[in-house]
Amino acid sequence: MCEHCTRRELLGTGVAGGLMLAGATWTHAWASQSPPAQSRGKSRICVVFTGTPAPEDRDWGADARQIEAMKTHLAKAEKELGNIELIIGQSNSAQQTAALLKKAGPEAPVLAINVRNFALTRVVKPILDGSHPMVLFSLPASGHDWMYAPRWHSRGHRVTLLPSSKYDELERALRLLRVIPMMKQTRIILFPPARGTAPAQSPDQVKKRLGADVVAIEEKTFNEMIAAAEDNAVKAEIDSWTKNAKEIIEPNKEDIRKAARVSVALQRLMERERAQGLAVGTCMGWLSKGFPCLGFARLRDNGIPAACEGDMDSLLTMILFQYMIDRAGFQGNATFDTSRNALWTAHCTAALKMDGPDGDEAPYLLRGHSEVDGSGCVPEVQYRLGQIVTRTKLINLDTILASTGKIIEVPAKSVHGCRTQIVTEVRDAAKMAANWSSVLETEDAMTLLHRVVFYGDHMDSVHHLARLMGMKVVEEG
Repeated sequence: MCEHCTRRELLGTGVAGGLMLAGATWTHAWASQSPPAQSRGKSRICVVFTGTPAPEDRDWGADARQIEAMKTHLAKAEKELGNIELIIGQSNSAQQTAALLKKAGPEAPVLAINVRNFALTRVVKPILDGSHPMVLFSLPASGHDWMYAPRWHSRGHRVTLLPSSKYDELERALRLLRVIPMMKQTRIILFPPARGTAPAQSPDQVKKRLGADVVAIEEKTFNEMIAAAEDNAVKAEIDSWTKNAKEIIEPNKEDIRKAARVSVALQRLMERERAQGLAVGTCMGWLSKGFPCLGFARLRDNGIPAACEGDMDSLLTMILFQYMIDRAGFQGNATFDTSRNALWTAHCTAALKMDGPDGDEAPYLLRGHSEVDGSGCVPEVQYRLGQIVTRTKLINLDTILASTGKIIEVPAKSVHGCRTQIVTEVRDAAKMAANWSSVLETEDAMTLLHRVVFYGDHMDSVHHLARLMGMKVVEEG
């Protein structure tokens, strides 16, 4: 444990201290006892066209030309997403639907496409009875079946509705549906202790609710991986971070070397374990070996969510969004300025590629960690002014906190707080501050404090995902 860390002094007592102690007696699977599975297969999604095409000039329904356009868009999305397999068919009866579902698999989510008036209501029973998550895509004038989707959801079925003339929405439907099977193939590496809400800390509950496996890694094992990190890879990591930085302020060569070596070791760990997520509960004590913040940033940029302070709620949030929108998240602490109707988010770990792995890197400085007398090496990322963001967190495995905002300020060089900072204009900062984390029954400061920020307004998709996964949404602010 880092004796210089002011945050650990703050959070190491009371409830948080109890969680730290609990983490020392990890009773669930260790990575050494739970070998990684084979590489993940593609996630199957069943696509059901309900009914026969309508004539082009009359009747309530989609015509053959529209259906062909939808099939073209589906094929394009399947190819571009790369990790899904579509089982596509037409159904005019419940029996035909059941046959399609059998082909796709008992847990396959369903994209139902309304083709003819009331065709869906005649063929949907096997989908609902089998508890298949379902997105209903309905073109305008393709029938009246769209109005039953909210009714099915209100009765407890995991159904959501996309009524739109935009064929690109079919890809969004597939992205939403793939989250569920992808979560069931997810392997998470944890350096105990786990932190956050009680259900998120429990590997058994995470497995039961989301399907993901959580396995622990011993620091002794990882220390060996740090020592074994290839010198050429470490040098390449140093060169990349130093040559692309706008400025190097506090870190010296040894700080950067240590952080780069840890970054390489973390990448090797995730490759070896074939894991899709990482949480480190002891990161504030890593100064002597090298802070993991550069490594966290690199992993997030490559599509592997990584959470500091063992925050399982934030990590699971990042994984859900990675599968849904292919974008990294910025996990951070909140603080308010009601005089400007603004909410700040700040942390010393931040992704560079917030537009996705193929996007451009944001500008950054290399800084010392703000809470350990400027020691170590972390990125201070300068995010895009004017960018609309979604601020969110999955809590208790069943509720998504969410809000939107716009970045109105990014410091040229941070002073107080953690290094990477954004100031966002929000809907009602005073109301937001007064009700902050009011739905959480905990006094743990970190659990109350953290949210994850993503580029873009994803509120609509958050509500769709919640319906498909049987979750609630609480809009903050």
